Amino acid sequence: MPTVDPMPEYLKEQDRSHECMKLISTLPTKPGWVVTALYNYQGFWHTARQLQGVISCQKHYKAHDTDILLVTTPKSGTTWLKAILFALVNRTRFPQHHDHHPLLSNNPHVLVPFLELKLYVDDENPDFSSFASPRLFSSHLPYNSLPKSIGDSQCKIVYLCRNPKDTFISLWAFTNKLRLQEMGINSLEETFDKFCEGVSLYGPFWEHVLGYWHESLKHPDKICFMTYEGMKEQPELHLRKLGDFLGCPFSIEEDKESVVEGILEICSFDNLSNLKVNKEGKLSSGEDNSTFFRKGEVGDWKNHLTTEMVERLEKICEEKLEGSGLKF
Repeated sequence: MPTVDPMPEYLKEQDRSHECMKLISTLPTKPGWVVTALYNYQGFWHTARQLQGVISCQKHYKAHDTDILLVTTPKSGTTWLKAILFALVNRTRFPQHHDHHPLLSNNPHVLVPFLELKLYVDDENPDFSSFASPRLFSSHLPYNSLPKSIGDSQCKIVYLCRNPKDTFISLWAFTNKLRLQEMGINSLEETFDKFCEGVSLYGPFWEHVLGYWHESLKHPDKICFMTYEGMKEQPELHLRKLGDFLGCPFSIEEDKESVVEGILEICSFDNLSNLKVNKEGKLSSGEDNSTFFRKGEVGDWKNHLTTEMVERLEKICEEKLEGSGLKF
C-alpha cells in the first residue's frame, strides 16, 4: 500500500529543478515565515517553490495581447478581486444569477490561477488550451520580475495593494495558518520586525507597490492601480472603472438588469466565505480554501499593533513613499 506524503506541496523546499537549486545557492537568504528560508531574487524575497515558478514563468510565458493579469501584494484582497474580475469578464458566459456559476463551486484561485505559484511551478509548458479569451491570470510578481512578453504585449494589468498595517496583520495571520502544528506560530513582534525590514513574501512591500505605481503613471492604459480600501469604500464605482479599463463597459441594458449589483453580491465576502467549496475544499498545493477568508475588514490592525509599531510603520511609509504622490 503506497504511503501518503503528509507534507503539503506549499511546504516542500526540495525537489526543485537543477537550475533552481543552482540559482538558490547564489542568493542571499533569510529565515522564512512558513518554510525554512526565503531567497532574495531580483530584489524581492521568495520561497524555493515560488522561485521555481518565477524563473520558469519568466523564461516561458508568452503573453497574448488580450491577456488580463491581476497582480497584488500578498493579502491585499487578491481572492475577492479574482472573483470580481472573473465574474466581470465572463458575465455573458456566466450571468451572475445562474445556478451553476463557476464561483459557486470553485475557489477564485482555481478560476484565476497564479502564473508562478500554480501554472509554472512544476511544468515549464502548462496547457492553456482550456482558457477562454481573454485569458485571466494572477501573480504576486514585482514589476521588474514580470516576464518580458508582458511588457512587449498589449495585455492589461490590474494591480491591487492595501494599507501596509492591514497587509501585515493579514499576512501574519495567514502564514500562521499555513504552518504545521509542530512548528508553532510566529510571534507578532518578530514577524513585524521582518516585515519592516522588507523580509516577507514578495517583499519589500514598499518597493513592490512603488514599482507598479510609477509604471501606472507612465502607462495608465496598461496598468490600472487600485487600493483595497478604495474598492471597499466604493465597490460599484471601481467595478465600473474595471469594466471601462478592460474594454468591457456595462451597457444601459445591463444597468437596467442590475448586473453590477449582481456581480458584487455573488462576489461578496459573506457569500464567498460561506460557500461549501470555500469552507471545506483545498487547493492542489495543499492550502485549505478557508484560509483565504479571514475578516476582510479595513482597520483591523488597530486590534493588534501597539502605538510603537504603528509609529514605526508609518515612519517607514513616509520615508519610502516620499515624493511619489502615493499615500495610504
